[in-house]
Amino acid sequence: MTKHFKPAFRQEVAELVVDKGYSIRDAADAMGVGKSTVDKWARDLRKERNGEETQGTPISEERRKISTLEREIRQLKMEKEILKKATALLMSDSMNGLR
Repeated sequence: MTKHFKPAFRQEVAELVVDKGYSIRDAADAMGVGKSTVDKWARDLRKERNGEETQGTPISEERRKISTLEREIRQLKMEKEILKKATALLMSDSMNGLR
């Protein structure tokens, strides 16, 4: 079974390696997480800080907020297009009723 860790925990563990100089092994042992997992989180955090895209859920809070906002923008654009089409349809129906 795959463990799911909260984003704040993932960020905390990655920051041990990236910011505080812990080795991957020391951070993994201290936090009870596998070494390969800590290595991936640390690499992802470095990439995010360099402005690169990463796979999966972002590590940093800022990236998570950006992802959330991008999702909301996509949703709003889709809703706007639906409203435009509905308005055009209603207008054409009302114009047909006037003739």
